[in-house]
Amino acid sequence: MKKIFFYSLFLVTLPNFAQTKLVTKTGKITFEASVPAFEEVKAKNESVTCILNPTTGEIASLALMKGFRFKVALMEEHFNENYVESDQYPKATFKGKIDNFDLSKLTTTAKDYTIKGKLELHGKTKDITITAKIKKTDNGVEIDSNFTVNTDDFDIDIPSVVSKKLSKKVAVTLDFTLK
Repeated sequence: MKKIFFYSLFLVTLPNFAQTKLVTKTGKITFEASVPAFEEVKAKNESVTCILNPTTGEIASLALMKGFRFKVALMEEHFNENYVESDQYPKATFKGKIDNFDLSKLTTTAKDYTIKGKLELHGKTKDITITAKIKKTDNGVEIDSNFTVNTDDFDIDIPSVVSKKLSKKVAVTLDFTLK
């Protein structure tokens, strides 16, 4: 009986050892919601986790909202308390798939890939499609992308008193090196 259990457990866990996942815990996400002629509204989070299954092209990412740092401390406070309500919604996640991903075909020259998936932010989930530049380097697999997120899609309210100083179209940049 013990042998049967051991071999069953071995067969179940074997595929997990065969599938090596690429990971980072130091991914960078920058966003900017600045409007010309007003103070810069920009933040960076350098502790973003991202996992890529190179066999299937499945990718997942998690960013803690309190990990975003602003130049102005008061902006950071307003961001966490009034906009993303990070005590109630502490993280943003993305789960998706890189179309036609093949690790063996990556080179040191970045190639455009389409990534489709679900972005969850502020308690709302939205299907998104982005383009990312992906390449292989000595440090691992680099994924870089620029895309726009609309605050209305995630029910993030911008008070009328600051609506002229803050864009609803938020420019997002991500930079991941997975190993």
